[in-house]
Amino acid sequence: MGGYKIFSGSAHPELAEKICEIMEHPLGGVKLNQFSDGEIGVQINESVRGQDVFILQPTCAPANDTLMELLLMVDALHRSSARSITVVIPYFGYARQDRKAAPRVPISAKMVASLIESRGVDRVITMDLHAGQIQGFFDIPVDNLYGSLIFAEHLKERDLSNAVVVSPDVGGVARARELAKKLDLDLVIVDKRREKANVSEVMNIIGEIDGKDAIFIDDIIDTAGTMTNAARALKARGAKSVIACATHPVLSGPAYIRIDEDGLDELIVTDTIPLKKQSDKITVLSAAPLFAEVLRRITNNESVNGLFGS
Repeated sequence: MGGYKIFSGSAHPELAEKICEIMEHPLGGVKLNQFSDGEIGVQINESVRGQDVFILQPTCAPANDTLMELLLMVDALHRSSARSITVVIPYFGYARQDRKAAPRVPISAKMVASLIESRGVDRVITMDLHAGQIQGFFDIPVDNLYGSLIFAEHLKERDLSNAVVVSPDVGGVARARELAKKLDLDLVIVDKRREKANVSEVMNIIGEIDGKDAIFIDDIIDTAGTMTNAARALKARGAKSVIACATHPVLSGPAYIRIDEDGLDELIVTDTIPLKKQSDKITVLSAAPLFAEVLRRITNNESVNGLFGS
């Protein structure tokens, strides 16, 4: 007995295949289907008895289907006597609903965490949670990886002599500061007001931007309104260029139109979510090497925090 196996849901099998290729380990067989009424069917096609099992499934759009598929895979593996089950959720859906922002609303991120844990999951691996405190919604180990590691490695190959790192809002300062520290750059903050979901207005810019190359950093780019509004504001204040880095390319609604037509010179994302379509302005960096290294460390009982210098 013993050993480990890796399975993938239908949300992003390409990422799972990249991870398995790096680890030189085969991707496990699973049959996924939908009944005519929309119910999801799952069947694991190989024995997992006594195995440590990893399931890769970002809970991206369609979020309800990908989440339900993940839960059913966990249940199937649990009932098949897997020794341990680790879910690898590169993008944790519902993470933006992490608190009571208005009366009589749910804390959806907490409910999703409870659902996952209740199925018998032993560990969660994710990347750039919208709020790091979501780790506390679980009573099992949660590894929240940093997309800034991927962006920093890529950006170090460029000329950064005139660059500054920009947080698109006050809430993202910690993430932006971490990237600025890795690149040894100054930090600028965009102070914005959000009147309702997916609508934002730039109010003020804190820091020196005139004549600078701006590098945005954020966890999610959804409708791209925040990024493109901020990019226009920065260029109006004298920024020479604006590059945006966002870990999760949700890119819904008018996002592609805004990216192609507005003030962003380039958008750099990772492949935690498959792109809906390509764009000349979008550069995709793979998160597969980072996830593969984390899985390797877990299977060898090595420190994951060592990746981050702690």
